[in-house]
Amino acid sequence: MTASIDRWIAEHTEDLSRWRRHIHAHPELARREFATTEFVATRLIAAGLEPRILPGGTGLTCDIGPDGPRIALRADMDALPLQEDTGAPYASTVAGVSHACGHDAHTTILLGTGLALARMPDLPVGVRLIFQPAEEVMPGGALDVVAAGAMQDVARIFALHCDPRLAAGQVGVRLGAITSAADTVELVLDSPGGHTSRPHLTTDLVYALGTVITGLPGMLSRRIDPRTSTVMVWGAVTAGQAPNAIPQSGRLVGTVRTGDHETWALLEPLVREIVNGLLAPTGVRYELNYRRGVPPVVNDEVSTRMFERAISALGPGALADTPQSGGGEDFSWYLEEVPGAMARLGVWSGIGEQLDIHQPTFDLDERALAVGVRVLVNLVLGGAAI
Repeated sequence: MTASIDRWIAEHTEDLSRWRRHIHAHPELARREFATTEFVATRLIAAGLEPRILPGGTGLTCDIGPDGPRIALRADMDALPLQEDTGAPYASTVAGVSHACGHDAHTTILLGTGLALARMPDLPVGVRLIFQPAEEVMPGGALDVVAAGAMQDVARIFALHCDPRLAAGQVGVRLGAITSAADTVELVLDSPGGHTSRPHLTTDLVYALGTVITGLPGMLSRRIDPRTSTVMVWGAVTAGQAPNAIPQSGRLVGTVRTGDHETWALLEPLVREIVNGLLAPTGVRYELNYRRGVPPVVNDEVSTRMFERAISALGPGALADTPQSGGGEDFSWYLEEVPGAMARLGVWSGIGEQLDIHQPTFDLDERALAVGVRVLVNLVLGGAAI
């Protein structure tokens, strides 16, 4: 079957580039991926497959191969609310929306994988393609996919994610946590306000804000094992306007992240306990809104070894190490249902600056598309013992 995938790649390398550029030029935000869904479904149907659109009207699944326990392969489809600034001839045609995270490549790779597998008789294991909407919004479209029953009969699940820190031709994998849980903390404070010359006659809201700004991250670092890679960072603070007036309201917003699944379960009650302890002496009233995001993606050992074999089959130097990321990924919700793993697909050309994801200038080396297809096909061909 190796010859089959070699032949398919040789015949369709230009198609992969063309599909990716079309999706890139026509990005769609979370849960609005109607045209992208139709684009994928049309090509799967033309290959004799039977894709099923998800209940929300965006995203789809498609089964290939024998019945029984299946390997699921997932790609996310949505774009970011970000104006593109690449100058590429295939740049986004939609103002304020772009594929700055590589989901156009993820979708293209999975489409290519599905079409390649459809040409191969007697697959050793059944496959379920999952084209997922709404990865970029928390808590993520993966929950919608799971709720739609897409994990039924799935034994393991795998995904690739673009990584501009690795060169095209390399794929990085890591045993254990490869991303982090990402939660949002919003604190709204309320005070009678007053004159800055008489703080003892009111409650000093700005002082209370400062206490939490420094105190909450500091206390978390003393209450949680540092080996869990837990970090709390504020992203926004607002309060007051005049230098001689204690304001009546203020707001803090930040994120708390951890690479440890057990710690993630403890964070909300611990944050509430610490905030209450910090603010109680100040007398300032407050409302704490703690919004859980996604768990960390934790690669299990069997799935990681399967990925390593699939990547190593590409040739010497293809398999790379990769560090744990502080970012969140809703692929983790699938791993609450079945074991699996995510790997990082190198998309750097090897020349010039390494442009990070979620930046207006992000683009990728399209040689990585064929690499991604080969890795996913190798996973399936080696997946008889799932």
